Amino acid sequence: MRKQILQSQAFAQDGQEIPVASVATVCVTSEEADHPVEHAFNHHRGPRGTRWVAEQAGEQTIFVVFDTPQAIGQVSLEVEETNVSRTQELALAVSSDGGQHYRELRRQEFNFSPEGATFEREDWTISEPNVTHVRVAIKPDKGGKSCRATLTSFVLMR
Repeated sequence: MRKQILQSQAFAQDGQEIPVASVATVCVTSEEADHPVEHAFNHHRGPRGTRWVAEQAGEQTIFVVFDTPQAIGQVSLEVEETNVSRTQELALAVSSDGGQHYRELRRQEFNFSPEGATFEREDWTISEPNVTHVRVAIKPDKGGKSCRATLTSFVLMR
C-alpha cells in the first residue's frame, strides 16, 4: 500500500527533522484503520502517543521512498506495547540506488511486559549521504506469538 503522508505535519523545532510529508512517499504492508502509518510520523510522541499498528499479525515492512536523495544523520524511533509480553525485532536498512539494494544499518530488539517495560526509545547516529529509500522491517514477536507490529514514532534527521 503506497501513501502520501499528509502535508500538514510540521518540522521539528530544531529544524533538522526531515519533513517526510513533503519529500517522500510511505509504503506499508498493512495498517489498522484507527492507527495509520501517518501516526508514526506525526509529533504525538512518547508514552501514550499516537502509533502505527499493522492490521495483520506477522512480519511487516515500512518503506520511505524519497522524491530526491536525502542525507540522514540520525534516526529516532519509539515503540510502545502495554498489552502483550513480547520481543519485537526491528531492522533498519537504507538504499542509495532507488531501492534495488539495501544495506542494513541497525537491528534492535524491544522487550515488552505489561507489568514492567512498556515503552522504548532508540536514537541512532548514522551517516548516510544519498538515501533514496529507507526500509524498516518489523518482526512483532521473536517468540512466534501471533502479534501485530507497532511503531509509535519514526523520525529521520539530517
